[in-house]
Amino acid sequence: MAEVKIGIQTRSLRLPLKAALHAAAELGAAGVEIDLRNELRPEELSQTGLREFRKLLSDLNLQLSAAAFPTRRGYDDPNDLDRRIAATQQAMEFAGRLGARVLVNRVGTVPADASDVRFGRLLEPLTALGIYGERLGVRLAAQTGTESGPQLAKLIGMLPEGTVGVDFHPAALIQGGFSVQEALDALGPFVIHVHACDAVRDFGQQRAVEVELGRGVADMPEILGRLEEFNYQGWVTIERSESTDPRGDIGNAVEYLKAL
Repeated sequence: MAEVKIGIQTRSLRLPLKAALHAAAELGAAGVEIDLRNELRPEELSQTGLREFRKLLSDLNLQLSAAAFPTRRGYDDPNDLDRRIAATQQAMEFAGRLGARVLVNRVGTVPADASDVRFGRLLEPLTALGIYGERLGVRLAAQTGTESGPQLAKLIGMLPEGTVGVDFHPAALIQGGFSVQEALDALGPFVIHVHACDAVRDFGQQRAVEVELGRGVADMPEILGRLEEFNYQGWVTIERSESTDPRGDIGNAVEYLKAL
């Protein structure tokens, strides 16, 4: 298996952004994923601030593994869609200036039937965003978990080739009740970013619970080995949303991935 490029989602550390960057470097990560809605907004950073931020990343030997732009609604929702598209385009531009090449978001629910009107609603805005991002060198990555892997693969396959990719999120798939292996088989050629996260099904509560990486259903060695067959060479970014010791869990996850 090739060496894994390890990133850390700064939001998972539950620290102010600057402190999270220092913590990520101390934990041995090579990159970070930053949230452009909740941690660092485009309108809040001047050109001078942008230069200072990029210098800080350089001083810490960090790159941007990805940028996240979690909109409240997907691109399948017609309400305020134009504004959502414009905001996503602005986030793409900002991500590019920061040095990120991937912008992660959930694109909306993908219907099982391609003839469903909601399926068509997704194609137009995603095509526009894909073409816009292609000009900037920043690709939108549709996060898994809202639908099965084959359903999402059907949508991505209908968009202009190479414009929109997939953020493979094992924990979200498990929480959605979908097969990680089936999603991997269907989406492998489209994956441009991976979240290292894990979950287990709690049958007593009829839901899935996030757990520390390596302790759940997601088999990261198998996932990364399978992606290697698809020639995946991108980042693997650690995410830990539910933890009483996020720094400790994320540090363990870094060591777990390095051991692979």
